[in-house]
Amino acid sequence: MSTTTTPRDYYVRDSSDQEPEIETKVGLLKGIQQSFTLAWRTVVQVRHNPQELGDFSIQPIMFVLLFTFMFGGAIMGDWQEYLTFMLPGMVVMNMLFVTMYVGQGLNADLTKGVFDRFRSLPIARWAPLAGRILADQVKQVWSIILILAVGVALGFRFENNALAVLGAVGLLLVFALAFSWVGVLVGIVARDPERVQIYGFTALFPVTFISNVFVPVETLPSWLEPVVDNNPVSTIADAARGLMMTGAETGPIIQTLLWGLAIAVVFAPLSLRALKRRV
Repeated sequence: MSTTTTPRDYYVRDSSDQEPEIETKVGLLKGIQQSFTLAWRTVVQVRHNPQELGDFSIQPIMFVLLFTFMFGGAIMGDWQEYLTFMLPGMVVMNMLFVTMYVGQGLNADLTKGVFDRFRSLPIARWAPLAGRILADQVKQVWSIILILAVGVALGFRFENNALAVLGAVGLLLVFALAFSWVGVLVGIVARDPERVQIYGFTALFPVTFISNVFVPVETLPSWLEPVVDNNPVSTIADAARGLMMTGAETGPIIQTLLWGLAIAVVFAPLSLRALKRRV
């Protein structure tokens, strides 16, 4: 009498055989390495999605050209003088807008199930989010260099030394890192990437325009001046102008760092709680 054999009959489990275990806890250093790897993934995506690079490259160039040549003469009587005043503030405004792209990309990962696939991998749970925020800093550097290059081509000149200018760029990146949590929260709460743009830019436009980015405070109505003076965007713009042009002042720099710390303390826990509920 013959018996039927199966592939399982040919496999004898050795007593030393064990099921492979998926690593559930990841050390800090390894988690940081994974965050940089995922950040590189986000940066490389731009090569496959070049319109994303155009979104945060073409728009700031258009703003610089339009405000310089259309409104410069009307506001200050000379477009070159206005360029000197406006360009540091334009860098600040664009920095805030670019932070919304971290929310847009995060929302796309959530809606497409990318975060669910990340959760099945033996990586730190916070690595995908940290990688997305780190990748935003690369985009920030590109945008800052691009705007400053366009300004220099139009005649903008730094009045302070290179170290002070680098200090301005570093200050902007530190604040961008803190403000990215606002974009993260919007990206988690919004239903789709299109709504991230709607919610984010709708909130940012009044905040950036009711500031001293485009006009000197003394030209505004008296009732509006306190609002503009206490706007954090005005504080950051003053710090950037001081470091790039008029001379660094400790007051605006310290206030910028305090604003960044306050925003991170408020929005980081809210973002993490919202992400935990969603995934």
